[in-house]
Amino acid sequence: MATLADDDIKAQIIKIARDALQSAAERRDLPPLDVSNLPACLRQPGASFVTLSKNKTLRGCIGALEARIPLAEDIRQHAVAAAIHDYRFPSIQAEEVNDIQIEVSILTEPTQLEYNDAEELLEVLRPQVDGVIITDGTKRATFLPHVWERITSPSLFLSMLCEKANLPSDAWRKGDLQVFIYQVETIHEGKRPNAEKH
Repeated sequence: MATLADDDIKAQIIKIARDALQSAAERRDLPPLDVSNLPACLRQPGASFVTLSKNKTLRGCIGALEARIPLAEDIRQHAVAAAIHDYRFPSIQAEEVNDIQIEVSILTEPTQLEYNDAEELLEVLRPQVDGVIITDGTKRATFLPHVWERITSPSLFLSMLCEKANLPSDAWRKGDLQVFIYQVETIHEGKRPNAEKH
């Protein structure tokens, strides 16, 4: 059975995201998705983040933490959202599309970490491996695993994650946050020969 590890599935995932990006940049509605023709791994519910970069600089990133809809549709919706709804960036324009690189991260189901205090939390986290979600009441934020590449200190990682959730940066030290971890399979778009400008 086809899995996300198969190269042809990875290529299909990137194509799904790029087609959605193109539609978003041209301000066209996504056409209906016929999931019946897709491999089982793309028909099943899945959660993804779509990251868009331009000249190695972040241009948009939006995703979901819970699997609610078929993975293929989840990827499409987040490709559109990353292109035109990431409040940190102006919407991507049609003339930019060829310069955009796509990265799709497929998330495992989050699992809650059991810990007694801040010191134990630091010990059970796995830098470079775990994506982390923190929740406190209605406040929630996540960092994908690749954030460890630029924030290598677990304590700083947690402090910045608290700030992202609009919590005090030392909220994690009090030991009463709910902390969840997940892993990702990241699919990078290869160099596209048709991406040169004419």
